[in-house]
Amino acid sequence: MGDKTMTAEEAVSRLAGGMTVGIGGWGSRRKPMALVRALLRTSVSDLTVVSYGGPDVGMLAAAGRIRKLVTPFVTLDSIPLEPHYRAARENGAFALMEIDEAMFLWGLTAAANRLPFLPVRAGLGSDVMRVNPGLRTVTSPYDDGETFVAVPALRLDAALVHVNRADRRGNGQYLGPDPYFDDLFCEAADTAYLSCERIVDTAELTKAGAPQTLLIKRHTVTGVVEAPGGAHFTSCAPDYDRDEAFQRTYASTSWPRFAARFLAGDEQAYRSAVEEATP
Repeated sequence: MGDKTMTAEEAVSRLAGGMTVGIGGWGSRRKPMALVRALLRTSVSDLTVVSYGGPDVGMLAAAGRIRKLVTPFVTLDSIPLEPHYRAARENGAFALMEIDEAMFLWGLTAAANRLPFLPVRAGLGSDVMRVNPGLRTVTSPYDDGETFVAVPALRLDAALVHVNRADRRGNGQYLGPDPYFDDLFCEAADTAYLSCERIVDTAELTKAGAPQTLLIKRHTVTGVVEAPGGAHFTSCAPDYDRDEAFQRTYASTSWPRFAARFLAGDEQAYRSAVEEATP
């Protein structure tokens, strides 16, 4: 019920090597990039990352922080293939569990509801079962006897998500067109760190949008980080669109050079570097 505000550095200081970390957003949309950059400035590695992947995965993969990735895709949206992820994967840098988008959703749902798995039709008759030999099927106990994929719960040690507005207690609000399942990431995690464009009084959350925009519930949140521009260079509608020029810089720059220019120092230094690099 109290004040959960903290800095991005304080949030990531609670993460440790070997953890399973879920990252909200979708592709190159509303990713918690300020938290990801803060994580990259630590030495935390050997992570299992669970994400509808975008540049969050690309950066962590390029930096050698991922031991295993669980994802249905990794994309920059307007750039279909995330180049830094692709390079790391082609070099065999980490293990990959690639599953269908619906399977991923129900894996999070199972974890949020403390279930060991949920039965789904997605994946049946596809190569998902071949490339993930650990997946199992279950048969309905009822008269139809239908077979389903038993999607294991995607239980998380920690979740990182970004929304438009939040209060100090951990209630989070999105104002864009899509929640991107960020609530499930928080519910599936033992701890969750919520960054936002702006911290507001709780009463303000009810004025800014319809009740269903109050996506994140405070009891699922461990820490709240005020991070204006905290999703950059991904989009955070309606506050800002994806920075396509900067995304192209990211995609076309070698990881060591990009990291040296844009990851050192605090967030103000990062934003200054962004402004210098963006036409």
